Amino acid sequence: MAKYHQGIYKIKNRHKYKGDPDNIVFRSSWELKVLKYLDEHPAILWFASEELPIPYINPVDKKKHRYFPDFILRVKKKDGSEETHMWEIKPFRQTQMPTQKRKTKRFPEESVTYAIN
Repeated sequence: MAKYHQGIYKIKNRHKYKGDPDNIVFRSSWELKVLKYLDEHPAILWFASEELPIPYINPVDKKKHRYFPDFILRVKKKDGSEETHMWEIKPFRQTQMPTQKRKTKRFPEESVTYAIN
């Protein structure tokens, strides 16, 4: 079974974080790397982690849910303009439609994950 790297991120540049800077949760080593990048990169004006709820209808159970994207951030571009971005950190396999080459127990779960993502 895989061991996940999770914890609370200790921010260096508290003024850059929109939300509670004492409760920034990371759920993978990839998210931890992104947090360090956002915290330390001078072009990042502000960022937030799992602070923006987005309502959606789950395609499987047809019920209303809320999704919290991993990151929302504001960046200053080289030309001086600013852009807001939303980033979601996912393993590559979760971005691809699952294929069933042989009967497995994981296929239904992978199909649901793909449909929701």
